[in-house]
Amino acid sequence: MSLSRPTPAGLHADAGRRVPARVSPLLRCVGLVGDDMAGAEACLGELLGDTIPAVARVAQHLNRAGGKRIRPLLTALGARASGNHGDIHRLMCAGEVLHLGSLLHDDVVDGADARRGEPAAHRVYGNAGVILTGDVCLARAVRIAAEDGGPQAVIELSKVVTRMSEGEVLQLLNRGKLDLPRATYLDIIDRKSASLLSWCAAAGAWAHGNTSAAKALSRYGRSVGIGFQITDDVIDYIGDPNKTGKPLGQDLGERKLTLPLLLAMQQDPGLADALESGGPDDNPQLLQRVLDSGGPDEALELAQKHVYESIHALEQGLAPSPWRDSLADLAHHLVHRLS
Repeated sequence: MSLSRPTPAGLHADAGRRVPARVSPLLRCVGLVGDDMAGAEACLGELLGDTIPAVARVAQHLNRAGGKRIRPLLTALGARASGNHGDIHRLMCAGEVLHLGSLLHDDVVDGADARRGEPAAHRVYGNAGVILTGDVCLARAVRIAAEDGGPQAVIELSKVVTRMSEGEVLQLLNRGKLDLPRATYLDIIDRKSASLLSWCAAAGAWAHGNTSAAKALSRYGRSVGIGFQITDDVIDYIGDPNKTGKPLGQDLGERKLTLPLLLAMQQDPGLADALESGGPDDNPQLLQRVLDSGGPDEALELAQKHVYESIHALEQGLAPSPWRDSLADLAHHLVHRLS
């Protein structure tokens, strides 16, 4: 069964269109591989619809809510930068399908009420159906990697699935611990977020046997992924909710231990006690203490260091090209998207 294609939303809405010169670096990156992004978007709708109707409804519920499609974009740019000029539309979908499956699982584990501005899928379809649909997404992603990426790509993706699951377990085990070491936080985001972005960046190089480029792109993706997640955590404290779609202080209200808060507690020794004893009415004051500590600014500096590391990996492992330049631009954008 194939459902009708959803109306494009988010980053991919402009895929395939000519991008003017005076646009954001992100849209210039999309414009460089616009045909690939449009083809992958069509393929994604087909992949999510090609299953039994009950599963398709759950998968499309989340997919239709939009998304930036960073993972397909990384795969397209990485493939072209590594010299792969073949049809990569299905391969571009592998990381996005796996990402969708992981979000379905995470929202059940976290008891989330909403995702991308819509009711979380498990609130609409129930836990059991959503968990099983997430499983279908994971399996479909591995199959795509095997069929379109080749042996090394599927081996590496199986490692990613393991690391993402381990990262979720680590996060659960450390939930609510205000004394969480920085190394543990970084390990969690490396497993949960960066490992998949690393795979997406290198997938196209593995698909046509360019192992040296794949190694460089994998390093690039891991550094970008860490910086991307740190920035996501900083947005909770200093982002513009009207533009980011994320209300200020949401993580703080849940006492979620992220790098900005960990750094803030190091600078403000009394903050941990205030967090433990404070209630919802205290959140505005607690948010201000985090800002005053400089924790979010220090976290952004670390994110920027990961950007420099990612660009160094590109320069060491890939020949100059417009696609390599766009990968560097994308890395910068992902840590400067606070508004």
